[in-house]
Amino acid sequence: MAARTIIAPSILASDFSRLGEEVRAIEAAGADWVHVDVMDGHFVPNITIGPDVVKALRPHAKIPFDVHLMIAPADPYLEGFRAAGADIISVHPEAGPHLHRTLKRIRELGAKAGVVLNPGTDPGPLEWILEDIDLVLVMSVNPGFGGQSFIPGQLRKVERLRRMIDAAGADIILEVDGGVTPETAPRCIAAGATALVAGSAVFKGGPDRYAANIAALRG
Repeated sequence: MAARTIIAPSILASDFSRLGEEVRAIEAAGADWVHVDVMDGHFVPNITIGPDVVKALRPHAKIPFDVHLMIAPADPYLEGFRAAGADIISVHPEAGPHLHRTLKRIRELGAKAGVVLNPGTDPGPLEWILEDIDLVLVMSVNPGFGGQSFIPGQLRKVERLRRMIDAAGADIILEVDGGVTPETAPRCIAAGATALVAGSAVFKGGPDRYAANIAALRG
């Protein structure tokens, strides 16, 4: 029996005027993680939240905080996000000169270390540092904004990473983010994904719908 797919609702799509309530609501609705999109207006064309908001939200849920750093440079902020309560910290290879060193530092801080691959980023180099990775996040949209359409070609990347991870016998979570809906989720899972990030697909319809929306993504 396959393990249950991890569902990580992205609070980027939530009601920012009531973030604490939204985080409590998705946990109550069955979410496995809280996905936090951190954007700096430089690495990606948008600005969202920083460590202080993560710290403020942390008491509102017991489930892990999955923090995706869309910032460059990322290294100066690792300690701040970990101290704020990030359980998983994921960075882009393009966000610093030494990915391996960054991943090692994240683990030293006590968090799980993730790598995020943009649509045009080759997964090949990860083969040489798999033992230092806890999670790989495949972006199935270009990062920076919510509500974008799924890029089908990224499924081939998920399949390639699945083969790479399995061949190495590595214990790595394979996550997909961008345009994940009840229609695209089964394709991601079939390609080898074990975790899904979804924003609009979870938060549409308000809190009364969150449990059903999350269940629909699991299939």
